Amino acid sequence: MASSLTTFTDEARIALDTLSGRATGLFSPSLRLGVTGLSRAGKTVFISAFVHNLIHGGRLPLFEAQKSGRIARAFLEQQPDDAVPRFQYEDHIAALVNDRAWPDSTRAISELRLTIEYESASGWSRMFSSGKLSVDIVDYPGEWLLDLPLLGKSFADFSGEAFEMAVLPVREDLSQAWRALSAEIDPNADADEMTARRLAESFAAYLKACKLDERALSTLPPGRFLMPGDLEGSPALTFAPLPGLGDRRPRPGSLHAMMDRRYEAYKTHVVKPFFREHITRLDRQIVLIDAMQALNAGPGAMADLERAVTEILSCFRPGRGSFLTDLFSRRIDRILVAATKADHLHHESHDRLQAIVRRLADRAVARANFTGADVDVVAMAAVRATREGTVKQGRETLPVIIGTPIAGEKINGETFDGKTETAIFPGDLPENIDAVFDISGSDHKQDTVDPAIRFVRFRPPKLERTAEGVTLSLPHIRLDRALQFLIGDHLA
Repeated sequence: MASSLTTFTDEARIALDTLSGRATGLFSPSLRLGVTGLSRAGKTVFISAFVHNLIHGGRLPLFEAQKSGRIARAFLEQQPDDAVPRFQYEDHIAALVNDRAWPDSTRAISELRLTIEYESASGWSRMFSSGKLSVDIVDYPGEWLLDLPLLGKSFADFSGEAFEMAVLPVREDLSQAWRALSAEIDPNADADEMTARRLAESFAAYLKACKLDERALSTLPPGRFLMPGDLEGSPALTFAPLPGLGDRRPRPGSLHAMMDRRYEAYKTHVVKPFFREHITRLDRQIVLIDAMQALNAGPGAMADLERAVTEILSCFRPGRGSFLTDLFSRRIDRILVAATKADHLHHESHDRLQAIVRRLADRAVARANFTGADVDVVAMAAVRATREGTVKQGRETLPVIIGTPIAGEKINGETFDGKTETAIFPGDLPENIDAVFDISGSDHKQDTVDPAIRFVRFRPPKLERTAEGVTLSLPHIRLDRALQFLIGDHLA
């Protein structure tokens, strides 16, 4: 699908930008790593832990360059893109380490350059390589990525799909007010600003309700309706799907014509520049998934998450080019799909969580006709907020996780205060993962896999200190495996 998102002019601009970047890279090798995921998947935490563990020499036994002692140092440098906000690493680390609070979620695109000085494992490579790699980490909301399929859809297509999605069992009650308001509107009536505003606000309220924990739905374009930023209140965000359009052409001056024009403006001025200026410049990509939240909400949320992952993967430019084609066009040759918050489960369930994500990724890859890149999955926690233990319950010994739940979290009627450390048995994920995705025969708005499986959010851990008073790096689960897959080959 990515090939249909740009015009010939776009491709020419992309080629010139890529050629310029390649020329610079001959003297200063760099790798652009995209980090995305839907809200609360842990993008900010992943980047912070990525950088913190490399700068502070964290425990990364599966990251070969670190394990073998070939990394001399890692440090932050000025990013190459002056027009892109800097990822505020220092503020996020202060929140994690000093306040034991999770940093604010990604609301817009940001960037950070981490430079790694290393010794190549190959004597031949040491003769020709500078032993220096700059990793430009690009952080952007997954909700924005879900807008890219809109570039290939007309306003009538977008409207038809929006109403089809709105009557699914998991969404029907949430969309009722917006659908009722839409039913009162005649698309052929004269354009009216207040009518457009009421429809846009009602539609945005429905999308926001879908996003709440109780439903945890993922496929919610247009993404800027959830994260408007400086576009809030602009005509480009004051539109909404209209019912019953079919193939009818809009009458000039009608509400239909107004909505159609604003939808096209949204694509032209918001979606296309994001794709051209950021997505087409990536070399590697990690897609973070909060499968726990979707599991809490049930099969309907899991099916929606699968749909979202499919659309996300369909927007990338995968593959491996030749030396000549790589001069003019970047391709993403490795994509990691990571289930975050593995620390919310005992390690005995990690294989099942990874199997669930593997199912999500494999089906999404097949449906998106996605070929030419290495795709892997991992169950991880960029920052490990819990430790494991066991408790006796009668004659039974239960595996538990121990941590400090965030204030306000609840289990079985108990509300946590955010200060007390607690041992929790989160339950086991089902051996048969088909149950996680099976929505057949269910007409419930919300239908969990197993009421005994409930996940709560924990505060970041209190960092250990050495006898000399040195604070250790942030603990994690399989962050080293993620680093090896994403950048390990460039440090060989």
